[in-house]
Amino acid sequence: MAVVLRGADILVSQGRDPVKGETFHRLLGGGIEFGEPAEEALRREMREEIAVELTGVERLGVVENIFVYDGEPGHEIVFLYSATVADPAFYDRDDLGTVLDEGSPVLWLPLQDVVDGRAILYPTGVIDLVRPG
Repeated sequence: MAVVLRGADILVSQGRDPVKGETFHRLLGGGIEFGEPAEEALRREMREEIAVELTGVERLGVVENIFVYDGEPGHEIVFLYSATVADPAFYDRDDLGTVLDEGSPVLWLPLQDVVDGRAILYPTGVIDLVRPG
């Protein structure tokens, strides 16, 4: 998953858990295909999800996320990378559209909203790796 920052904002998709009635935010990225290195998977997923190329990709860490979504248990191991979108004009946009294959809104989320508990960011533990200051 990509940690793309614009000042004190982080690039996320917005989702909703219909069972919990919870609106949440999630970093962009996706699954790794068999034999595909994690960094290459991230670059491919970002092209597929929001049609951008990345530069300055550096691994931040790995988090394990055990969760329940839509009433079903889930478990994932997430490789987190800091990255920059290659096109600088991307950072000037506030309307970022949706994730291409699922229709989830893409937006800049103020990190302070997560720190203050006004917004939920998944995977759990990400904020500890990117918290400003």
